Amino acid sequence: MGFLTFGGDRASLSPVLAITPLCFCNYGSLESSKSIRYVCKAKKARPTSWFGRMDVGKDSKLLFARSRLAAQPTEQMMFTSSNSLVDQLKKVSTYLFRTEIGGHVKISVGKINGKYAVYVEVSSLELGASDDIKLMLIWGIYTSDSSCFVPLDSSSDARTIETPLRQNSFATYATELEFEAKQTPFYLSFLLKPTSSGVEIRNHNKANFCVPIGFYPGYPAPLGLSFSTDGSMNFAFFSRNAAGCVLCLYDDSTSGKPALELDLDPYVNRSGDIWHASLEGAWTFLSYGYQCKGSALQSDADKFDAGLVILDPYSKIIINSITDNVSGLLPKYLGRLCTEPVFDWNDDVPPNLAMEKLVVYRVNVTRFTKDNSSQISSDAAGTFAGLIEKLSHFKNLGVNAILLESIFPFDEQKGPYFPCHFFSPSNIYGPSSGSVAAISSMKEMVKKLHANGIEVLLEVVFTHTAEAGALQGIDDSSYYCTSITTDLKSQNALNCNYPIVQRMILDSLQHWVTEFHIDGFCFINASSLLRSFGGEYLSRPPVVEAIAFDPLLSKTKIIADCWDPNDLEPKETAFPHWKKWAEMNTKFCYDIRNFLRGEGLLSDLATRLCGSGDIFSSGRGPAFSFNFITRNFGLPLVDLVSFSGDEVASELSWNCGEEGPTNKTIILERRLKQIRNYLFVLFVSLGVPVLNMGDECGQSSGGSTSYGSQKPFDWDALSTGFGIQTTQFISFLSSLKMRRGDLLQKRDFLKEENIDWHGSDQTPPRWEDPSCKFLAMTLKVDKPGSRLISESSHVEGDMFIAFNAAGRSESVTLPEVPEGMAWHRLVDTALPFPGFFSNDSEPVTRQPYEMKSHSCILLEANVHDVSFSSTGMHLQI
Repeated sequence: MGFLTFGGDRASLSPVLAITPLCFCNYGSLESSKSIRYVCKAKKARPTSWFGRMDVGKDSKLLFARSRLAAQPTEQMMFTSSNSLVDQLKKVSTYLFRTEIGGHVKISVGKINGKYAVYVEVSSLELGASDDIKLMLIWGIYTSDSSCFVPLDSSSDARTIETPLRQNSFATYATELEFEAKQTPFYLSFLLKPTSSGVEIRNHNKANFCVPIGFYPGYPAPLGLSFSTDGSMNFAFFSRNAAGCVLCLYDDSTSGKPALELDLDPYVNRSGDIWHASLEGAWTFLSYGYQCKGSALQSDADKFDAGLVILDPYSKIIINSITDNVSGLLPKYLGRLCTEPVFDWNDDVPPNLAMEKLVVYRVNVTRFTKDNSSQISSDAAGTFAGLIEKLSHFKNLGVNAILLESIFPFDEQKGPYFPCHFFSPSNIYGPSSGSVAAISSMKEMVKKLHANGIEVLLEVVFTHTAEAGALQGIDDSSYYCTSITTDLKSQNALNCNYPIVQRMILDSLQHWVTEFHIDGFCFINASSLLRSFGGEYLSRPPVVEAIAFDPLLSKTKIIADCWDPNDLEPKETAFPHWKKWAEMNTKFCYDIRNFLRGEGLLSDLATRLCGSGDIFSSGRGPAFSFNFITRNFGLPLVDLVSFSGDEVASELSWNCGEEGPTNKTIILERRLKQIRNYLFVLFVSLGVPVLNMGDECGQSSGGSTSYGSQKPFDWDALSTGFGIQTTQFISFLSSLKMRRGDLLQKRDFLKEENIDWHGSDQTPPRWEDPSCKFLAMTLKVDKPGSRLISESSHVEGDMFIAFNAAGRSESVTLPEVPEGMAWHRLVDTALPFPGFFSNDSEPVTRQPYEMKSHSCILLEANVHDVSFSSTGMHLQI
């Protein structure tokens, strides 16, 4: 029990009876020039009654080292003599050892006046019958190597001291030592030597007696770094299969070696699968990490590199470690030894919008303001602060929620969808790439967005990590899917439904809600959340169910996105939802793209327009459908209408007649109509529209579908003709969707009496005819009861919406409207800017009406003082 490793030697320490707070350690760098002042005092013999009874301490344990009996509480004793140093000790820790020749050594450690006092008592030691036998305590202190003690005084090279123990009674000896608290933590190591024989007496394992000064066993919860009211820090770290765990403390983040290493004892500093320690004097250190040691019986899945320093998965503040990591044993990040910055959340009121009211804008924090065209300071460019400076852009578009691409620290070679950590934003998003600044800046951003009625949704990746520098080396068989050889990319696929991983996921989500006031989460690669330990899909995956029913998370939006960053494609799956999970609707994207390029079925289009009942009808509704046309991988919107070669066949795109850039007017006009059509369908469909950053200004990737080809947002492009009209059109559609929420923002599906489907001549649509490219629908308002329509000139009536994906015009017959009302054209994507959308258009009175090729129209029935025929009306441009 209690192995100490110093300089390649191994000494074992086995307390035999009662043990109170104890933690055995292996100190790292020995290059400390610090000296430790000491005071050594010998005291007269005192009987056991010196100790007064005290309530059982929360750190107390009864430990039988070799018998491996269960730990039991024991009484902790306090000194009561008013004339002794020990009388005044506080927070006493007691250790009891067995010697190699019999007898016991009891060591009590406590604090007095800011110093540590150590009381050593030896009893039942058979040294002979002579009264002249004296017992010496030969002791020293060490940091990293027990064979190389630290000098005890700056004025001397002495590394060991011989202190006599005063005999209290027959075979009972005692002495006291004092140490400066500022020098802790360290080990006190000693042996006993009778003057009569000169034989050195050690513990029953023939090793020096060693006790820690300045640190304690700690507690297994909460995981990570936590702070007590008395200033002490508790470290708790999961590793089920590691044989040993070392807490590494650094006083300089650029140093390749820790200033101090605490080798946690598996019997005292481990509860179940949690390693833990408590430290008082660590304020001189800046950062920390862990090393995990393997055992001879470890499996191939658990490969522990004893020299590898690992970031604490629960670190709330992380800092960059050295950049020139030649050995490869240091992590990119270390946990920082400080509390999270205090932030004033007063007056922060989350918008708490209903899901069906959302209009979402997906944004990459770095790319949004990184370009010089953003005209913001270099410190703010590409950061949370920069995003806030462009708040007016979100308001101009009419969006009320932003979806942040993953902001976790990540593998810079593969991008943000391969995270290294889950409890803090990446430092790159803060001013000067500072960790604390990034946290504070993000909170300021959230508070500012909330104040403007905008919710903040966060993309999260919990199904896999970066291939190195994440959770590897902690306990791979627990954290990772090491036994799966299917398509899970087992090298970095997380074992999401394993208890400790599920706990980490929930703890992370709760942390983002409580500390950052995040309003919702979009789970990337969500289909992998359904996997079991062995890789098969579960009908009730524990982590998905736990998220759905978590009391805190129930107040947020939770969205499943089955896009896989490994394969760069979505995976269709029936996602279990418990009426809580929404989904990124990939079918919407595919079906709308297919229809507008002239290859889809009318039935598929109708299903998506009405909220995708084939996916969301089992207890949810259209509000759970997050609809998108483009996203941050694949072709952006302008490329979707410009490229359709074999290399992008999976994108279901159409180049409108010519591949790539062109100067042909007819091609450019067709592409412009198609872009309008895509945006139009996105907003008139039931569900939540999700816009992609850059589409409003015509951002292009040159036909590339890779994530890395996405470019920074070009703010100059907003002032071009395309940028102006597209931004205004999106703003118009956002306000229209909000204004006509009775028909376009519904939590429940439309009733049969609220919708009619038409062909161009008011005949039923040819649903399954692949050659038919026209579909029209009338969305009908609920009857206003006994109130007469003529009572108000602001009554909003039915809406007629038509889609023509054919290469020819269609003559459209409009349905009848109630008496006293007329159709007003709000949108016709075939008309030139600015006339293709308007809230103040004149009523449509001419007929017949030809709807142009590759276009969409929206008409609204409003009160108007005109007469209408009873047989219907024809329109003609």
